[in-house]
Amino acid sequence: MKLFKYFLSAILVVTAIWSCTDEDFGSLDFLSTATAPTNVSALFNVTQDNTGTVTITPNSEGAVSYDIFYGDNTASPSNVKQGKSIVHVYNEGTYTVKIAAIGITGLKTEMTHNLVVSFKAPQNLVVVIQNDLAVSKKVNVTATADFAMLFDVYFGEAGNDEPVSANNGGTASYIYQEAGTYTIRVVSKSAAIQTTEYTVSFTVTAILQPLASAPTPPSRAASDVISIYSAKYVDVAGSNYNPDWGQSGQGSSYAEFDLNGDKMLNYIKLSYQGIDLGSAINASSMEFLHIDIWTADDMSIDIYPLPNGVIPANERFVTKTLVANQWNSFNIPLSDFTSQGLPLGNLKQFKFVGAPWATGTVFIDNLYFYKAPEPASGLEGIWKLAPEAGALKVGPSYGSGEWWSSDAQAVIDRACLFDDEYVFSIDGSFSNVLGTSTFLEGWQGKSPDGCGTPVAPHNGSAAATYIYDATAGTITLNGAGAYLGIPKANNAGELPNVAVPSSIVYDVVLSDNNNTMTVVIETGSGVFWSFKLVRYISPIVGTWKLAPEAGALKVGPSYGSGDWWSSDAQAVIDRACLFDDEYVFSSNGSFSNVLGTSTFLEGWQGKSPDGCGTPVAPHNGEGAATYSYNPTTGKVTLNGEGAYLGIPKANNSGELPNVAVPSSIIYDAVLSDNNNKMTIVIEAGSGVFWSFKFVKN
Repeated sequence: MKLFKYFLSAILVVTAIWSCTDEDFGSLDFLSTATAPTNVSALFNVTQDNTGTVTITPNSEGAVSYDIFYGDNTASPSNVKQGKSIVHVYNEGTYTVKIAAIGITGLKTEMTHNLVVSFKAPQNLVVVIQNDLAVSKKVNVTATADFAMLFDVYFGEAGNDEPVSANNGGTASYIYQEAGTYTIRVVSKSAAIQTTEYTVSFTVTAILQPLASAPTPPSRAASDVISIYSAKYVDVAGSNYNPDWGQSGQGSSYAEFDLNGDKMLNYIKLSYQGIDLGSAINASSMEFLHIDIWTADDMSIDIYPLPNGVIPANERFVTKTLVANQWNSFNIPLSDFTSQGLPLGNLKQFKFVGAPWATGTVFIDNLYFYKAPEPASGLEGIWKLAPEAGALKVGPSYGSGEWWSSDAQAVIDRACLFDDEYVFSIDGSFSNVLGTSTFLEGWQGKSPDGCGTPVAPHNGSAAATYIYDATAGTITLNGAGAYLGIPKANNAGELPNVAVPSSIVYDVVLSDNNNTMTVVIETGSGVFWSFKLVRYISPIVGTWKLAPEAGALKVGPSYGSGDWWSSDAQAVIDRACLFDDEYVFSSNGSFSNVLGTSTFLEGWQGKSPDGCGTPVAPHNGEGAATYSYNPTTGKVTLNGEGAYLGIPKANNSGELPNVAVPSSIIYDAVLSDNNNKMTIVIEAGSGVFWSFKFVKN
């Protein structure tokens, strides 16, 4: 480890504190999931005066302090706080130093280091200098010498005379501003006054490849996307991304580039390149072609979707000019192709042509066709059993209740059933939201029948989807354990007399402007269950904006605080593009970020300095999203990558870009003023609380 890294880490920690967020009312939930510290290391420095005075600076991820066992005759270890150092005087010799990193919960991780304290100058110095294979203009220096404890590296870039330090045998790294030839000096140190040096001229190279992934595509229903190449969706099987139609003879080549596990297509010295799909696709129902392209070159690219068997004279393309050294994301209307006469019903190939010819190199990711989500069918939303007599009934004929029908008292006695939610999301997913209690019967282990903890698989934990056929008047639930009304009723009979089905088909009739739903299922032969459900209108349904007042956004170290930063009245003016953003909770369970043409962007989104700009994917409101609100716990959950409240960087794991874009975010919500005001709090990671104040339009 190098001293530079520790200084940088300290700076980053301070920066994180002053740029962070807030969340639960004194929540300590993170303690239950805390893990032992990782990546434990230490830098050992020594004075060059033959005294053996060693400074030990431990570091790790997740530690709050360290116990240092010196390895000599010192009786007890010393404790050092994170970010601090400790000094110890050694006699000449070799010692095994043990460092125990201690996390906030007391969990420990240990490492040992073989420490050589010698009053001889370092000998047999061996230095290895290499350009980093993954990071552009980064150089790694490894140095090993007999009798040495550490080494300093002076990387020779003008304006920076500070060395980077590392333990003997370790690696010191540095990122240059520009590629070129530099004089690198390595100084190997022991406890002796004399040092040993090595100096060399070294050529630093730039890496002409992306260092960050393309923007993550939004979640989409499978019916709304045809993916050619994207880790987000299911690609057309059997596709060949390098069929080699002769382009290798032009000096072009191909590779699949792997950026920390994120794969992308790499077409080198692009003349022309093709993709041969595993099977022909019909994209005539799609609306856009999306593609992300990165290049280090000044170039343009022609994009050709090719019908099966098309002749060159009938090929059609769209040209896109690329901006170097950044991801270029394009959503190309398919009308740009069809207006040229290109049919989309039988596409089999793609072709890309670079200009200038066989000169520029491109990286391509997230190539897919897509369309806007289907409009709501009237079924989407949250439903509950109607709190009235006859909401559940069973009889020998369709819709009858001759054998049994719930009465008004059942609404009270079975309150744990009548508060169950049946959630049909706009993305096609279905959920049974049962809370901590639902109505159980004897076959579920409850005797007598009554309220109890939901029992798997009918506890809402399994993933499920639904298909609503308005013409046939049916709902099909797919997923073992998903149900409407009561779990025992299914098409084959009643549980436990039949197996748990993987899907159930119900008859359904919507009425009262799609606010009432009558469900009927014949369980086996001649047994008809009927359920009456009503749409649940959440108090958060509506369109919300940030309150146009001071303190609408704030962040601090405790729940609801703004100790680190709080927006003032001027921010309402300076960030007008943020305060006009809309957060729309629809009665059908869908959620939307409606940002218009401009919102407030930060540096991690490519905006420098921070300010108003075009919304950046996936936080641009294009992805499909849903929400749930639990009035008992006061939790709002957004489901869908890119969906957010307040600012996009704050999520339960931490702050973007330091964590992955989440697929869901849980916020604390407090409603007031007859549900026309809402305060949202989220703890972004640990000890960073963001608060947002919203008003309903």
